[in-house]
Amino acid sequence: MTIYLNALGMICSLGATHSDIRQRLFAGDSGLRAGERHASDKVARIVGSITLPDEELPTADHLPLRERSRNNRVALAALAQIRTEVDTLIARFGQDRIGVVLGTSTSGIAEGEAAFRHYLAHGKFPTQFHYGQQELGSPAVALATTLGLSGPAYVHSSACSSSAKAMASAARLINMGLCDAVISGGVDTLCDFTIAGFSSLDSVSTERCNPLSVNRHGINIGEGAALFIMTSEATATAVTLCGWGESSDAHHISAPDPEGAGAMRAIRQALQRAAIAPEQIDYINLHGTATLQNDAMESKAIHQLFGAETPVSSTKSFTGHALGAASAIEAGLCWLAMQDDNAAGMLPPHLWDGQADPALPALHAVRIGESLGRQLRYVLSNSFAFGGSNAALILGRN
Repeated sequence: MTIYLNALGMICSLGATHSDIRQRLFAGDSGLRAGERHASDKVARIVGSITLPDEELPTADHLPLRERSRNNRVALAALAQIRTEVDTLIARFGQDRIGVVLGTSTSGIAEGEAAFRHYLAHGKFPTQFHYGQQELGSPAVALATTLGLSGPAYVHSSACSSSAKAMASAARLINMGLCDAVISGGVDTLCDFTIAGFSSLDSVSTERCNPLSVNRHGINIGEGAALFIMTSEATATAVTLCGWGESSDAHHISAPDPEGAGAMRAIRQALQRAAIAPEQIDYINLHGTATLQNDAMESKAIHQLFGAETPVSSTKSFTGHALGAASAIEAGLCWLAMQDDNAAGMLPPHLWDGQADPALPALHAVRIGESLGRQLRYVLSNSFAFGGSNAALILGRN
């Protein structure tokens, strides 16, 4: 059964509308900027925070206290962009035939952080705090409750591969006949926990991340949400989820397998499911974290499977690494690039200093303004997570 990505709601550091996001992407205008600095910080943070201020996010007051979090409000902002299409599907198929499958890694951890700061200052937790706000399943419950859905609703939390795995799971629900449509993607928001965690691994850069460069020093944390409406019927803006691949190499708790065996296994699975050859891929959205080990592993895997000519870029220099939402946001950028109004095939550029690491296999990094001269047909988007959780998505447009 063919699975289509029929509509996209997305908010990230590049904007909160399709036009704003795509304009900044193709212009090479990064959304990364200096973040809030806390008293304990030794250096300033560079983050990819969403463009909407909190007061302009949708309210979560209609939800039970346990589902009220900034993370869920960001998810609701993405949902609002596709709400009309979702309501049409609910009316057509019924509330029990629509699923919600998301990826996240933070959920409401920021509310927990604020609650503990309040506890230290006042000796008690604030009345607006509920432990359940931190539950990883909360974003799916919040969307299902908002929409009145009774179909499957759950969350994947496998670090950076979370929302790619969620989209693969959504496709399986449709293929098995358990759902007629699924809202799938991911959401993650900035919090001290993740920034401190990556900082402890010496993985956070104090400058804009610089993937594939000899001068790369690590990631910038980002945030945002991307939600797709997935069905077996195409609409005018539909992009096909042609293939997906998943593997778990369990090489190390945080470091990737330096040979890229698990990454290549996931990519090969995606190619096989899509029934296409590597040379048919027009563009590759790299996981591209700008850490020493990820870029070394991924460039080796890509060079071995695709050679040095296929255009590649990491869009994390635009959005930051949105963790559990990264896969969906990056798939969203690919979806936008595959729409009919990009007939020239403009490609997401690779923002970096241009100083390639001579220790890495040579790849074709997309320049600002580069295009195929025709519409994109097949793109690959990679996501490689802690613990060796690997996922690859292939999107197609005929």
